[in-house]
Amino acid sequence: MNDDEMKAMNDTKRSQTDKKDQMNHDHMAMGHHGNMDHMHMDHDSEEEHAGMAKMQMEPGSMDHAAMDHAAMDQMHMNHGAMDHMHMDHGSMDHGGGHMMHMGNLKQKFWVSLIVMIPVLLLSQFMGMDIHLGVLQLPIVFPGSDWLVLILSSFLFFYGGWPFLTGAKSELQSRQPAMMTLIAMGITVAYGYSLYAFVMNHFIAPHGMVMDFFWELATLIVIMLLGHWIEMNAVMAAGNAVEKLAALLPNQAHVVHGDSVMDMPLSEVQVGTRLRVLAGEQMPADGEIVSGSSSVNESLVTGEAKAVRKAGGDKVIGGSINGDGVIEIQVTGTGESGYLAQVMKLVQSAQANKSKAEGMADKVAGWLFYAALAVGILAFILWMPSGLATAFERMVTVFIIACPHALGLAIPLVIARSTSIGATNGLLIRNRQALETAKRAKYMLMDKTGTLTEGKFTVATTLHFADQSQEEILATMAALESHSEHPLATGIKAAAIEQKLTVPAAENVQVMKGVGLSGTVDGIQYEIVNARYLQDHQLIYDKTQADQWAAAGNSLAFLLKGQQVLGMVAEGDQLKSSSKAFVAELKQQGITPVMLTGDNHETAKKVASQLGLTEFQAELKPEDKVAQVKAYQQHGVVMMVGDGVNDAPSLAQADIGVAIGAGTDVAIDTADVVLVHSDPADILNFLSLAKATNRKMVQNLWWGAGYNILAIPLAAGILAPVGFILSPAVGAAIMSLSTIVVALNAMTLHLKRA
Repeated sequence: MNDDEMKAMNDTKRSQTDKKDQMNHDHMAMGHHGNMDHMHMDHDSEEEHAGMAKMQMEPGSMDHAAMDHAAMDQMHMNHGAMDHMHMDHGSMDHGGGHMMHMGNLKQKFWVSLIVMIPVLLLSQFMGMDIHLGVLQLPIVFPGSDWLVLILSSFLFFYGGWPFLTGAKSELQSRQPAMMTLIAMGITVAYGYSLYAFVMNHFIAPHGMVMDFFWELATLIVIMLLGHWIEMNAVMAAGNAVEKLAALLPNQAHVVHGDSVMDMPLSEVQVGTRLRVLAGEQMPADGEIVSGSSSVNESLVTGEAKAVRKAGGDKVIGGSINGDGVIEIQVTGTGESGYLAQVMKLVQSAQANKSKAEGMADKVAGWLFYAALAVGILAFILWMPSGLATAFERMVTVFIIACPHALGLAIPLVIARSTSIGATNGLLIRNRQALETAKRAKYMLMDKTGTLTEGKFTVATTLHFADQSQEEILATMAALESHSEHPLATGIKAAAIEQKLTVPAAENVQVMKGVGLSGTVDGIQYEIVNARYLQDHQLIYDKTQADQWAAAGNSLAFLLKGQQVLGMVAEGDQLKSSSKAFVAELKQQGITPVMLTGDNHETAKKVASQLGLTEFQAELKPEDKVAQVKAYQQHGVVMMVGDGVNDAPSLAQADIGVAIGAGTDVAIDTADVVLVHSDPADILNFLSLAKATNRKMVQNLWWGAGYNILAIPLAAGILAPVGFILSPAVGAAIMSLSTIVVALNAMTLHLKRA
């Protein structure tokens, strides 16, 4: 087993990554309209309005895969492997990283176990003979003591090599810990046994210097067994997400004109048209272009509930097609696919160190020095009882003080937690969020898409000048033609429904913090919010506008120069779970606060419907950041937004939660990415975070408590009452504590809201 192999066995060392600080990340700064009086609405960063428009006006400049997944690093995997994806498992600390070394470790254990048996039969246990009926131990014959020396030497250098090289790595990094303690224990046991052998055979023949070959053999085998169990536990915790890769079929039915042919999945590209039969699994991420069916997306939601899907709806590779035959156009394969992204995120999260784990590492380091001091002290105090007894006590202290259980206490829980989250649509990018969530005091929330459906319909179109309502709507639809913003979608849908002729718009530009402008039929127009009208003291029918706003509608105004031509009022619906979500937050002692770019009257209406007592309206993106900072003065703040439009405030918050990400999970500024737009998923995250913290505390007590109790016993504190703890028994207890910690971590489950 080489040094790389030791790293897998070692105390799951991982590099720490800081919380993101890219508040103005270019990719994320594509905010929407600004105030949802059309421009400052919840999706309020106007840069996205321009970005979206630009993407639409420049066909081919950015396809879906590039737009959704450009931020994902190349994962060095191809779609035809990894049990269909061949992901680089070596990068995954909990699971994949161990996988490469499991074979060698298993082999070392079994070989060492076989070699241990004759050592036990041929050597004394603590200098005593043992009678088992007709069998008397040790078995003695000419040369038996030499055979014990040879076999024990093999065990020390073969079975003990991982611990020796691990200790070397720890000492080189100036972080002595468990491997150093184990190496010290087996080295002292082997070295003293060599001394005893030389004394008894060459210097004082037939001498009675006790050796520790029996203890050395059992110690190495038990330690190897403990590491094997440890690696299996870590892999079991981390492999849940990797198993998703097996959901992808080997082949796909590719549509070529009127014919269909099967093709290996590795050859399928973005843009390929595939046919998916009833009962089959989706071979790749895609968009339905023909047919309809019910789709089971339990791999995303954690709930085996079929969702009806038809033309234009997105499907995820690995989900199960139900009762219909559909055709999809591939939008993501390989590294751009949803499953690949989820695994990448889980690996990244499991590679971070949480604060609790950092503390566990520090305690493990302290235990090394404590064990060293106690071991030396025990050696000195036991010297009057003989050199062999003193060595035995020191070795026992070194072995039993190994903080294996403590070292695994946090990583196993985090590995289990992030895997549970990923299979339930809760993607944790920053594992510290799991610890911080228990102290959350404020839940700041975007309105549109978080608390409301974000599906706008035009309630009315008003004209304040010579243009008709139809002309107002058609002109606004022209300016919005290249935007996918919910308000823009509502305006375009209304124009189509009314069968209006929508002219072409040119030179569409974003007006920062206001809206947009453009030319239609040679005339310059602007779409702005009510705040812009008030700031510039423009004349319009404020009474009518306020009435529509008070009814819960979002407003957008059309200008020509300084003349207000007309207005569109659009309504949105509350999500069915929003009211219960707000009530549950209050029940948990978390203050819900709505931050919106929409007008004050609309925000007031929504807040009243939800039972919210705190809300802020007409906010620009920078205003939301200021609000987050203000609330942070009083406690831990969670910010919930759509991940794109609220990037700055998500980055500023103690925990940034991007909700409704769908298959676009590469959201740089969020600590937690929720696949769906259901507020209940936020409650699920809080539930998972609390359960995770409970398990971490339990495991820390199991790990640290074991060491606190065991070290005095190993030093022989109960010797006066006849209790002596041997090195082998100490190693067995140490391994047992590791198993207890692992089993406790495996009992972590998510109680869904």
